[in-house]
Amino acid sequence: MGRAAAIFDLDRTLLRGASGPLVNQALSELGLRSTKLPGEVLVYRAYELFGENPLGMALARAAAFAVRGWPVDRLSAAGRAAADLLIDSVASYAPALLEEHARAGHLIVLATTTPEDLVRPLADRLGIKEVLATRYASSDGVYTGRLEGGFVWGVGKLRAVRRWAGRKDVDLDESFAYSDSINDLPLLSAVGQPRAVNPDVALHVLAKLRRWPVMHLDVPPGVPTLVGFELFDLGRLVVRPELFPYARFDIDGVDNIPDGGPFILASNHRSYFDVAAIALVVQKKGRPTRFIGKKEIFEAPVVGQIARALGGIPVERGGAASDALVPAERVLRAGEGLALLPQGTIPRGKAFFDPVLRGKTGAARLAAATGAPVIPVGLWNTEAVWPRSSVLPKVTRLLGAPTVRVRVGRPVGGLGLGLNDAVADTELIMAAIAGLLPDEAGEATTPTEEELKATYPKGKVGEERAVGVSPSVALPSKASGSDPPPSKAKRPAVTKATG
Repeated sequence: MGRAAAIFDLDRTLLRGASGPLVNQALSELGLRSTKLPGEVLVYRAYELFGENPLGMALARAAAFAVRGWPVDRLSAAGRAAADLLIDSVASYAPALLEEHARAGHLIVLATTTPEDLVRPLADRLGIKEVLATRYASSDGVYTGRLEGGFVWGVGKLRAVRRWAGRKDVDLDESFAYSDSINDLPLLSAVGQPRAVNPDVALHVLAKLRRWPVMHLDVPPGVPTLVGFELFDLGRLVVRPELFPYARFDIDGVDNIPDGGPFILASNHRSYFDVAAIALVVQKKGRPTRFIGKKEIFEAPVVGQIARALGGIPVERGGAASDALVPAERVLRAGEGLALLPQGTIPRGKAFFDPVLRGKTGAARLAAATGAPVIPVGLWNTEAVWPRSSVLPKVTRLLGAPTVRVRVGRPVGGLGLGLNDAVADTELIMAAIAGLLPDEAGEATTPTEEELKATYPKGKVGEERAVGVSPSVALPSKASGSDPPPSKAKRPAVTKATG
C-alpha cells in the first residue's frame, strides 16, 4: 500500500480569493505588464465570489502565448515578488490544516492551474515541496508560448496527479483532495477523502448529495459562511448596547486589544450576562473572537447551534485538556482572538464575595503554546442584570437599569510562558483582572442571607464550592486535569491596572 497524500487547490481554497490580481500586481511592479485586459477586474471579482468561469480559464490558458519571448528568470522573479503578496491572502486556518497533514505523515502537494514559475515560491513559503502546476515550455531560457505537460485543470489536473502519484508511490484511495471548484470533480472523485472547500454552487450541491465534507478555511471548522460572510459578521451589526435596554454599559480600554495577531481575553465570572458584556467589547474592537464555553451551552436548542456557528469551542466537564486546547490553539494560530473565563464557573456562596480571584491554567497554557498576549478584562455588576438565582435576566427593569462596568487592561506582563509556569502565570493573570475591578471589590464583606441566595441557581443554597472547581468554561489542567492551587496574591498588594 502506498502513502497517503493531501492535494490542495490554490485559488479560493488555500487562498481566500483569486491569485491572479496579486500575480498581475507583481508583474506590473517588475515592468512585465503595463495594461489590463478589458473586463479583467470583473472577471476576477466574479471568480472570487462564485468560483471558476469559462472566461477566466480561457485567459489562463492563453497566458502561455502571452509570455512568449519572456526570459524565464524574469517570470521566476515575479513569482518571488508575488509570494510576498499572496502569503497575506492565505486562508487563516489553512496553515494549521497543512501542519495536521504533515504530522500525519501525508505528502502535501499543491495542484493548481497557476503557472509553476509563479506559484512555487509561495509553495516554498508554506512548506509545500510538491507542486503540480501548469508549466510554460521554454528554450534557451526563453518561453516558447507553448505548454509543457498539458493544462493543469479539470481532467488535466487529474492526469498530472495520477502521474505524480505513480512516481511517488501514493495511494489515491487513501488520499485527501481539497478544492472549491466543480471543475475539479475528476480529482475529487478519484481520492478516498474529498473535501469541498469554499465550494461554488454546483460543487456545494454535489458535495451535499455525496456527503462530502464542506469546509471554509478562513473560519474555524464547522462555521458556515455565505459569499465570504459568517454569522460573526452579522453579530457585529446587531450586538450593540441598544440590544439590552435593561442594562447600561460603562466600557473602557478596548484599544488595549491589539489590532493584529492573536490575543486571549481573560475575564472574571460573575453572571450569565458576562458573555453579553464581553461580546460588546468584541463588537467594539471588530476583530473575530471565538468563545470557550461549557458543553451544555452547545447542546441547548437554538443557542447551541448559534454558539457553534460563531466558532465557539465546547469544553466537557472532566474532559481531557487537549479536547479544548487543540481547537483553541488553532484559533490563535490563525491570528484570531479567544475569550475565556478562567474561573470556570460563577462562584457560589461566600466564594462569590472573596476579593481574591482564583482561576484555572487554560489561558496561561494557551499563551505559552502560541505566544498570544493575555488581555485581562474586569467585569462588575453583571449579576445585577442577571443574577445566578434567576432563569432569565431582569428584562423588565428599563427605568433605573443597572450599569455594567467593563475594563479592558493592557497585556499581562511578566508571564513565564512555559508549561511549568502555568500556575504562577495564572496567578498573575487573575491579579491583573482583579486590578481592573473597582476598589470595593477588594474589600472583605459579610454577605447577607439574600445576597448568598442570589449566587445559587434558583436561589437554593447548596453545598459550598470553591472558586474554579467546575470546568464549565475554563480549560482543564493539561498535566492532570486537576485544579491549580488557589492564588496567594491578595488584592491589596496588586498594583491597580489602568484601562
